[in-house]
Amino acid sequence: MSGAHPPRFPGAAPGRPTIDSWQEAPDNRWAFAHLGELVPTATVARRRPPGEATVRLGGPDGLEGLVPELEERLVATFTDAFLVLRGTELVAEYFRPGFAPDAPHLLMSVSKSLCGIVVGALVDDGLIHPAETVTRYVPELTGSVFDGPTVRHVLDMLIAIDYDEDYVNPAAEVQTHDRSAGWRSRRAGDPADTSTFLTTLRGSGETGTFQYCSANTDVLAWIVERVTGQRYAEVLSERLWAKLGADRDASITVDTAGFGFANGGVSCTARDLARVGRLMLDGGVAPGGRVVSEEWVRGTLAGGDPAAMSDAGFATAYPNGSYTRQWWCTGNARGNVSGIGIHGQHLWLDPGTDSVIVKLSSWPEPDTAEWHERQGRLLFEVSEALDRLP
Repeated sequence: MSGAHPPRFPGAAPGRPTIDSWQEAPDNRWAFAHLGELVPTATVARRRPPGEATVRLGGPDGLEGLVPELEERLVATFTDAFLVLRGTELVAEYFRPGFAPDAPHLLMSVSKSLCGIVVGALVDDGLIHPAETVTRYVPELTGSVFDGPTVRHVLDMLIAIDYDEDYVNPAAEVQTHDRSAGWRSRRAGDPADTSTFLTTLRGSGETGTFQYCSANTDVLAWIVERVTGQRYAEVLSERLWAKLGADRDASITVDTAGFGFANGGVSCTARDLARVGRLMLDGGVAPGGRVVSEEWVRGTLAGGDPAAMSDAGFATAYPNGSYTRQWWCTGNARGNVSGIGIHGQHLWLDPGTDSVIVKLSSWPEPDTAEWHERQGRLLFEVSEALDRLP
């Protein structure tokens, strides 16, 4: 796929169709099948969502009896969906009032972990080489902070970038990133789309120390598009979602050039997200066949270099913690690994009990030490309770 702005459909000019051209030929051929990417849409549900909470926590003989005040703590941490899958057994499930078990939920940065799996699949096939430089695949990034670092540096977020990930600061790069992707109202001078924004990023480019930066994941998605010749959403479907045995389609937000917001834009049901966790604990195999190699999964679950971890909050909670392949690795005795997103999204793996815990939330603040501490403690207590569950 050539150029910074992939066309919306084969043969179209970049950036088309527009809000003014989509009803006209030839743009209508693509637009009539993808209108949700151009015009806001509302779901016409196939069934009514429940009016009351769905609570199946096992009672006094299950998790509810082993984790003190479990339901109350789920409510207090603004939980929208929670489930525990041990092996293939659904041990516990909770959905807040008005949120249906088959309703999709935004994953925020758990989306990054899905991208890590897709990149791993393409590494397995020899289409991406982690030791190669980013600009080998995306020469448009020449002159940016990504000019020099390797794909591996991007995967593990080991690049010094002038990028402020303060979600509540309007002047932060993360908000400019959002605006470029269509997540916030545009301002004068904002880059036209996500890929253009990525080319503007600067910094020392030094490698070896962890810096959490959402731009890394969108660089990975750009590489995915370049080596496959497909849109990121199509590759995410082909390489991952279509093999999961998912109950429902997932979705991903896209910018004006049709580029998927890989770092945080995926929505899916809690039950289908649990299938992603199951894939990891099953060594990369899903009901539809192998998704990613066992070697890639082992490398993820083993964690990265704790010496590189510079996130003070994570390092305090998990002294042996690390980040690798777009996953957070606690380095604790249980070997817990998680995809984590702001406002309380978790895809938590507990290898010792062969369990997956999904918690999708809507915290009132995006990213505070207090919320992370409360949620992390709850997830760990649930993991410990699984050791004692019959």
